[in-house]
Amino acid sequence: MKQLINQSLKTALLIIKLVIPFYLLADILIYFGILQKISFIFEPITSIMGLSPEVSLSIAAGVLFNLYAAIAFAAPLGLTPYEWTILGLFLGIAHALPVENSIMKKLGMPHWYSTLLRIGVGIVAVIVFRALPIHIEGKTLQKEISLPHYDSFWDMLGNSLYNASVLAVKIIILITIIIIVMHFIKEKLFKNKNLSAPFSIITGIILGITYGAGILIAEKNRLSKKELLFVGTFLMIAHSLIEDPLLFVLFGANFWLLVSIRVILAVIFSYLVVKFYPFKHKTQNF
Repeated sequence: MKQLINQSLKTALLIIKLVIPFYLLADILIYFGILQKISFIFEPITSIMGLSPEVSLSIAAGVLFNLYAAIAFAAPLGLTPYEWTILGLFLGIAHALPVENSIMKKLGMPHWYSTLLRIGVGIVAVIVFRALPIHIEGKTLQKEISLPHYDSFWDMLGNSLYNASVLAVKIIILITIIIIVMHFIKEKLFKNKNLSAPFSIITGIILGITYGAGILIAEKNRLSKKELLFVGTFLMIAHSLIEDPLLFVLFGANFWLLVSIRVILAVIFSYLVVKFYPFKHKTQNF
C-alpha cells in the first residue's frame, strides 16, 4: 500500500510539473500571437492529419516528451471530439519517442526503425479513421481553430492557471484510479506467470510498452529474432490501451475507435514486417 501511495504521489507531481507549465506556455504563445506565426511550419504534417497548424506544438510535445505535455498544449485550443480522437490516435502510437525507442533499442531495434514505424503507422491510423463512415461531433473540421481571447495579460494568466489546475486535477484523479487498477492487475492476475512472447503482448497492451518490453528484454535470449521483431513491432503500435486512450476521452475522444484501430494496425503491420523481413543473420540486431 505504501508503494502504491508513493507511486500515485510521484505521478501526481509529474502531472503538475508538466500540465500546468505547458498549459500556461500555450496560452502565453496564443496571447502574443507567437503560436499563430510559427505554426505554418508544420502545416504539411497537420494538413495530412486534418488538423489545424496550431495543433503542431501539441504533436511535437507528445512525440518528444509525453502525452501529458501534448494534452497541456492542445487543451487551450478548443478542439472538437473528432479532433481529439485524431490527436489521440496519432500520439497514442507516436509519443515519447526518445525514451521508448531507447527501450526498444535494447531488443535490437534501431532508433530509425522505431521512429519511422511509429510515426508512419500513426499517420496511417489517422487516415484510416478519417475514411471511416462514422459520425463524431466536430467531424466537419474548422479551417481555423477558435483561439481564446482575453482582456489583458493578467486576465489570461489567471484564467490559464485556473484551467490548467482543473485539468491537472482531472488527470490526477483519472491516473490515480488507473494506478490502483493496474496494481491489482499486476499483483493478482500477472503474478508468478511464465514469461513469454504472448504474455509480453498482453502486459504491454494493458500496462504499457515499458512493462511489455521489459519482459522481452529479460527473455530475449530465449526468443527468436522473428518473435522479438513481431512482439516489439506490435507493442510499439498497441500499448497502454487503457491509460493512454482515457486521457483523450476526458475531452470527448472515442475510446473504442482509439483502441480498435491501433490493435488492428498492430496485427497487420507486425505480420507484414515479419513476413517480408529477411531473417538471414543469427544476431538479434537489424
